[in-house]
Amino acid sequence: MLRSLFDLFDALRPPPPGAAAADAEHTLQLAAAVLLVEVRRADPGCDAAERRAVVAALRDKFALTDDEVARLHELAEQTARAASDLYRYTARINETYDMPRKIRLVELMWRVAYADGELSAHERHLVWRVADLLHVPQGARVHARLRASGAAPDAAADPA
Repeated sequence: MLRSLFDLFDALRPPPPGAAAADAEHTLQLAAAVLLVEVRRADPGCDAAERRAVVAALRDKFALTDDEVARLHELAEQTARAASDLYRYTARINETYDMPRKIRLVELMWRVAYADGELSAHERHLVWRVADLLHVPQGARVHARLRASGAAPDAAADPA
């Protein structure tokens, strides 16, 4: 009983300064991580290379420790499994990211898709759909894909 009263008072206390900004940043990180995980999940034969690519993309995108990356990746996996659409994640990113950050995210998604050396039709469709939801122009999508395919081991530069 006493513990529940403390919990009630904690819930009523205003958040400390900066907590709202930290929560917003965590929400953005989760949104980006879910999109990266969705690309990995789009490949029915997903393997360890794609999982490593997601972790590398999270390290590249955010300044997080290894433990934070592992927790974010695990949370993104759980969230992606329960997600029914991508709009809630792309909408959050659209509210905050400028175009260069959106293009960088799309490039990271292509890197995950190319991580196993093959690009499935499902992966291609998902990245293009997300890029469209992020309002990334077609030319920027193509350039992001070419940069990512050049970075992938044994990946053919398929400009479709």
